[in-house]
Amino acid sequence: MHSVIVKCGFHGNLFVAASLVDLYARCGQIENAYALFTYMEHKNVVIWNAMIAGFSRHAHSWEAMILFEKMHQLELFPNEVTYLSILSVCSHAGLVEEGRHYFNLLMSDQTVEPNVLHYSCMVDVLGRSGKTDEAWELLHKMPFEPTASMWGSLLGSCKNYTNSRLARIAAEQLFQLEPDNGGNHVLLSNVYAASGNWENVVMTRKYLKDSGAKKEPGRSWIEAKGKVHVFVVGERKHPEITDIYNKLEEIYEDLRKIARRTKIECDLHDVRDDQKEELLKHHSEKLALAFGLISLPPDIPIIIHKNLRICGDCHSFMKVSAHITQRLVIVRDTNRFHHFKNGSCSCGDFW
Repeated sequence: MHSVIVKCGFHGNLFVAASLVDLYARCGQIENAYALFTYMEHKNVVIWNAMIAGFSRHAHSWEAMILFEKMHQLELFPNEVTYLSILSVCSHAGLVEEGRHYFNLLMSDQTVEPNVLHYSCMVDVLGRSGKTDEAWELLHKMPFEPTASMWGSLLGSCKNYTNSRLARIAAEQLFQLEPDNGGNHVLLSNVYAASGNWENVVMTRKYLKDSGAKKEPGRSWIEAKGKVHVFVVGERKHPEITDIYNKLEEIYEDLRKIARRTKIECDLHDVRDDQKEELLKHHSEKLALAFGLISLPPDIPIIIHKNLRICGDCHSFMKVSAHITQRLVIVRDTNRFHHFKNGSCSCGDFW
């Protein structure tokens, strides 16, 4: 796409350039996105927004905030999209005080009208940092009706911080707004499971089954040699599945040598610990990683996409695997890009 744009003479168009910055960022190539951004001699608010949003997706929170400040210095004033991106940065980095600062800045900005998406981001900022009660208060104070996205954010936060009381309230709202979304039932079930309330887990999962609501199955995909390869947990149909499982077993053997323990608390089934380990072992992103290791040259990143949030065990697994194999592994889940390198992740273990 980039070469076609240059050949057609559109590379100087700021809106085309902004779309290209966004394209690079969404494809996991944040360095190329920033290189293009800096190359543009003249910039409008659209291209600044694209770059800030790109940094947000890749957990480069300080870089995004620096760009926001530079916009002010250049008297290029932010619009509603800019505030949305910078609040998203704070949400995914756990920057509560910074989030409050930007939200207050928005409230005092006479040129921008706060909308429901800004409030949704602020609910996310508070909830993700464990301030679920404060997020609940903001839901009641705002001049808009809470959306399904807001209730979903609150429910997800209640799962992470085991707030069963608020989780039940958020779930009831979601059941009314999204009766066909089985993911909400699963989230509530996971809240109960995390607190060991197995009786309510059984009841919630039975309700999910009886309601006919659909739960989106988890899957991961990776591109190799011009073809996209899709994996689900316990995948068996891939033509190279034997080699994939052998490679995965090799990785686990290396992990055992450094005494890496499976995070069994990430599996929320009422089964024995050894069964939990087996269930976690063949998650779709782990299979995609094994496939990437046997299929892609050692000098290019392994980029994996996932349709659900990466679990804690897979996140830990990716960090150690990237260190052992000396590869750059990039995983894009529903929240952001995770860059795994030398035993650490760009998200700082907050996502």
